[in-house]
Amino acid sequence: MKNRREFLKSAGALATTMSLGSLGEVMAQLKQENKLGIQLFSIPKMLSENFEGGLKMLATQGYKELELFGPYPFSAESAKKGWEATGKMLGFSGSGYFGKSALEVKKMLKDNGLSSPGTHTDLDTLENNMGALCEAAQIMGWKYVTLPAIPDDRRKTLDDYKRIAETFNKIGENARKNGVKFGYHNHGYGIKPQNGVIPLEIILKNTDPKLVFFEMDIFWTTCGGADPIALLNKYPNRYKMLHLKDMKEKKQFAGDGGSMGDWIPMFPLMASAGDGVLDLEAIVKKAKEVGVEHFFVEQDMVANPDVALKRSADFLISKL
Repeated sequence: MKNRREFLKSAGALATTMSLGSLGEVMAQLKQENKLGIQLFSIPKMLSENFEGGLKMLATQGYKELELFGPYPFSAESAKKGWEATGKMLGFSGSGYFGKSALEVKKMLKDNGLSSPGTHTDLDTLENNMGALCEAAQIMGWKYVTLPAIPDDRRKTLDDYKRIAETFNKIGENARKNGVKFGYHNHGYGIKPQNGVIPLEIILKNTDPKLVFFEMDIFWTTCGGADPIALLNKYPNRYKMLHLKDMKEKKQFAGDGGSMGDWIPMFPLMASAGDGVLDLEAIVKKAKEVGVEHFFVEQDMVANPDVALKRSADFLISKL
């Protein structure tokens, strides 16, 4: 009898342990950490005035990953000079570490439960200062160093796009050797056909999938006349990051999307996620199916970020 009781006791303990283990696994899955991110160009003025306060606001709203933007102290001089002029025009001066050191920023992120898997940086720095960029990446934890735009003078013709694809392969190889991955973020240019050829597809088809990755901005992709879901379907595993915002109404550029005259009329159409006409749920679902790893809200210099960015977070967190 004693042996039977001991057997039942042991069996019960084992079952409980297994049950708790299974329950633990289920709970871990249910409580899987939200990884919604945000590109900090959404609130550059706020960060320039109160960097730590801006980080705390984003953390409170539910964001977990931050994509930073340059220039940084190590960035090419051309990028710093260009940004100085741009910042004056837009009414703020901060970028990169916003006057702090990399270690200080890293600590602030950790203190607020945030991480930074990547940054935007300029082409000159990517071509000529990869070493310093990757030293910063080691401190900050960046996995991706991403080019947010191709300079005007390097995307005028289809041959320019072929050359930029070659450049991207070289940058991607150098990035790989330094322990990071190179990405390219599209705007609206390069999406409409030129002489029957889509320039963006020249880049996609002529870059090494092991060296060059892509970040789709779904708003600018739509402005350029492309369907984000169709593009994700056509090039699975090439897109590793998404920029998310909504659109009050679907509208395309009047031109090819290559000039300020095309861009400016589109900014008033930007909306918080869930407040527009884009099928964000379907886009996110497809993106997860084809290898997208990071989802960043980007509402460029948004007004009322305490409300607008919270609306985006509330809508998107349940979709991820």
